[in-house]
Amino acid sequence: MLNKMYRDLFLIIDGNSLAHRAYHAIPALSTSRGVATNAVYGFTNMLLKVLADLRPQLVTVAFDKGPVTFRISEFSDYKAHRKATPDDLRSQFPLLKEVLRAMRIPMVEVEGYEADDIIGAMTRLAENSGRKSIVLSGDRDTLQLVSPHTRVLLTKKGITETEEYDEHKVFERYGITPSALIDLKGLMGDASDNIPGIPGVGEKTALVLLKDFNSVEEVVARAEDLPSRLRQKVAEYGEQALMSKKLATIEREVPLDINIDSCIWPGPDYPELLSVFSRLEFKTLVRKIMSSAGGQEESAKSKARKGKDHSPGPDVATYHVDCLCVTDDAGAEELLEEAEKEGRVALALAGDRKEGLAAAAVAMADKVYYLPDTGKARLLGVILEICSNPRIEVMGHDIKNQAWLLHPHGGRLVNVTFDPMLAAYLLNPASPNQGLADLALECLGIVLPLEGNDYLTTRAHTTARLAGILTDKLIGQDSLGLFRDVELPLALVLAGMEIAGVTVNPAILESMAVDLEAQIESAAEQIHGLAGEDFNINSTRQLGVILFEKLGLPVIKRTKTGYSTDAGVLEELAGAHPIMPLILEYRSLVKLKSTYVDGLRAIINPDTGRIHTTFHQTVTATGRLSSAEPNLQNIPIRLEQGRRIRKVFVPRDEENLILSADYSQIELRVLAHMAGDDILIEAFKEGQDIHTRTASEVFGVPLDQVTGELRNRAKAVNFGIVYGISDFGLSRDIRVSRAEARRYIESYFNRYRGVKNYIDNTIAEARDKGYVTTLLNRRRYLPDLFSSNRITRNFGERAAINTPIQGSAADIIKLAMIRLQKELDGRSLKAKMVLQVHDELIFDVPAGEIQEMRRLVRECMENAVQLKVPLVVDIKMGPSWYDVKKT
Repeated sequence: MLNKMYRDLFLIIDGNSLAHRAYHAIPALSTSRGVATNAVYGFTNMLLKVLADLRPQLVTVAFDKGPVTFRISEFSDYKAHRKATPDDLRSQFPLLKEVLRAMRIPMVEVEGYEADDIIGAMTRLAENSGRKSIVLSGDRDTLQLVSPHTRVLLTKKGITETEEYDEHKVFERYGITPSALIDLKGLMGDASDNIPGIPGVGEKTALVLLKDFNSVEEVVARAEDLPSRLRQKVAEYGEQALMSKKLATIEREVPLDINIDSCIWPGPDYPELLSVFSRLEFKTLVRKIMSSAGGQEESAKSKARKGKDHSPGPDVATYHVDCLCVTDDAGAEELLEEAEKEGRVALALAGDRKEGLAAAAVAMADKVYYLPDTGKARLLGVILEICSNPRIEVMGHDIKNQAWLLHPHGGRLVNVTFDPMLAAYLLNPASPNQGLADLALECLGIVLPLEGNDYLTTRAHTTARLAGILTDKLIGQDSLGLFRDVELPLALVLAGMEIAGVTVNPAILESMAVDLEAQIESAAEQIHGLAGEDFNINSTRQLGVILFEKLGLPVIKRTKTGYSTDAGVLEELAGAHPIMPLILEYRSLVKLKSTYVDGLRAIINPDTGRIHTTFHQTVTATGRLSSAEPNLQNIPIRLEQGRRIRKVFVPRDEENLILSADYSQIELRVLAHMAGDDILIEAFKEGQDIHTRTASEVFGVPLDQVTGELRNRAKAVNFGIVYGISDFGLSRDIRVSRAEARRYIESYFNRYRGVKNYIDNTIAEARDKGYVTTLLNRRRYLPDLFSSNRITRNFGERAAINTPIQGSAADIIKLAMIRLQKELDGRSLKAKMVLQVHDELIFDVPAGEIQEMRRLVRECMENAVQLKVPLVVDIKMGPSWYDVKKT
């Protein structure tokens, strides 16, 4: 229960101090467009916590404004050694003030005065009006303001902990009264503010002096009574001590243009606060407010009539739309008639992927229909007719998932024209705000209900409202073509691939599990034999003791709990002892068994006998697809034991074959095209082995004299250049000195001048625009390019080099997938496209369609786009994904 002193409490916040605290306490944080936000985020979290804990009636925030003229005129070197405010903190103050305006908390700044002085003036106003006040600050100077009416809440550790000071607490800590703290600083000075004090007098000596003498003035006046060492110092620096006391004294007679009643806090403007949080991408804070909003529709005015409780409680109403509830055949026919007349609808569907559709909402220009139970045959039928009608444009958020919900009923989408999630992704792939609730708040300023009767209707209506707004943004970014021609049709292609799934042979999985278990046990026995004792190999602590204490191997890295035995450490120690290769093998085997063999067994669909992975279309910043549940793009292929996992993926019928189509060196071909490098273009046009040609160019040897080792080094250089590799990275990868690796890179750029120019120009253009684009104008913003941290900046440069190349390769295979699926459908072929693994497509093909599919796949993939160099596809076939071979 709160102490009585908190009734009518006035909370006064030191804005500059808290912002600096938050900036240094919270790791670098920025929006997807590169706007720094760590100080704002930390400040806001602290503010919300203190408001919730204290529930003050009055609130204000004080900020510095301009140079502190009266102190600088007294001492020109005041704060002279204070470092300038970092640029990425200075830029956050306007954002911080936006948050405070949305919180409806008044801010006070007075030219020539520091925040401390304003705080002192505000506490004086509070005391004069008979109110209690509490100061929130990280600056101990404010402790001088502590009185029977004023307490100070000091941030203790970052911004997560605070310590409250009253008069007793100040005396307990310093042994003097709060008002004497200015005398303490006058004697000892303050290095942070460049207040000189008396040289050689520290806190301990100053406190002893103040116990014997009441003030600096008395110490100076009675210098003759001091020990000889101090007597001389006080005599020489007495005037400096008096000036230091004056500099340390908070000025409480500040000309304020605000009265105390204007600081009465009415609570936040929640719609505005949600808008600010959404723009700053504070998803946690947005969810917190939206969750607490939860359907409350009581206005702030009605709350005010009930009393003076200004505790946080949202006055924001969640979005509501009037709808026509369809529960019978007559309503269903009306809906269908309106949809056909309108020619454009927005859908919001509910259900699950196994059982299918359970409820639906359909929004049109001025009507919203709600179907609470699509278990009724005619209601379901109407939705299926709308979705399959080529004359009705359909919009939906996460359209791929909606296609899944229609699948159990035999339904499909044929004329999809808009998906807010895909549009938001193209507008900024790094943004976390792709959910419909996020977009509604960001673009429309509305809060969608998270559940309840309005859940579907508001989503359908919001999807329709967002279409025009997001389409205009896509046009402004020149991304509308990429949206309509690539991402939107691809969503339905991916839905079909997920639904089709890939067949798994459970008998092979079982056999692999037994085999791996035996290998794991064998490796463990050998490890225990070399260690001389049994121990838990999976225990980091026990393994660390064996390696670094018993066997005496060099300690590479430590953690908070002991020795590090992560993969990097073990790799570095690989040749240090015979036990190391066995431990690496053991870990590899355990991961293969748990992640892939056991993991795959657990997720085989019992109804289809297949694995239905999920392809994520809106996750990567480069435009590449990713796979999850399970991640079939990440099956290890470097080692034979990992590659063997592919044996379990087989065709759905015994007479079928797996067809694998893999783009050959597509990223290097894209680099040749984008860089316009004559040597690379020539090599690809002539069908030369690009790594052999690079070895010849870089190492200065004839093509027919390039050895396997030289080719491998050239291969590392080729792919390293695409990813912006450094001499350190290359030296590590090919095990040469950094100097030698640097020579390789320099030699490469001397021969491939077009590539060097491309890299330099791309980085320069990215710095100028803030983003890079692919061949199809996919955009990626690169805020890291502007970081003050060199390592982060270097990462931004590597992303600038790689994104146009990797992103263009991703765009190309997406175009090929769309064209291939269109051909499969148009020719009524039974072959299925079942997997995409970066540059490779996997098909399940009936024996009778093999020759047609070989021609079709090659034609669609190699002609997806026209580059300055030819696209080449390697096609392989076999009875399993592992056993595919060139034919």
